[in-house]
Amino acid sequence: MAEKIYFYPIWLRLWHVINAVFCILLIITGVSMQYAFANPIVSFEKAVSIHNFSGIALTINYTIFLLGNIFTPNGNYYRIKLKKMRKKLWKQLMYYSIGVFKNEKAPYPINAERKFNPLQQISYIVVMYMAIPILFITGWALLFPEFILKGLLGFSGIFLTAQFHVLMGFLVTIFLIVHLYVSTMGTKPISNFKSIVTGWQEAH
Repeated sequence: MAEKIYFYPIWLRLWHVINAVFCILLIITGVSMQYAFANPIVSFEKAVSIHNFSGIALTINYTIFLLGNIFTPNGNYYRIKLKKMRKKLWKQLMYYSIGVFKNEKAPYPINAERKFNPLQQISYIVVMYMAIPILFITGWALLFPEFILKGLLGFSGIFLTAQFHVLMGFLVTIFLIVHLYVSTMGTKPISNFKSIVTGWQEAH
């Protein structure tokens, strides 16, 4: 029987669920607004309202994530050890691209001290601490352009801000797709998804 580790306390499980729901809403409404001239999934007016509400809710949820990482042990998993990091990243990349299809053992299996492999750790840090904040900052700037953009920059800059917002949204969407795919690489395809429900992660 595989060892189980309690990786996901209740606050983190709730955060994951809320994050998933509002991310899906933001992606759907974002695409609808971007291609409103064609056949949008949601009408432009509804898409704007849902997108704004979801963005505000997700900002609050992200704040909970940050506070949780500051005041609970979960933040330890995001601390990088740079020693031989390039070699570790290459090794993990080779596993994902070749080794996993040859049923090889994972080079950096999870344990009580290591929740993420090196490639996951770097990508999560880039997304959660760089891309997401930029996405939120540009989103709030577009929501209140007269207060934020003109107040800080001295000019509107709406077009440039919108381009950054769309770019970050696209990158985060790609990350989510890859994240879901990698999540199927547990002891069983649904093992990692079950851990979000139970809190217990099977070591592999």
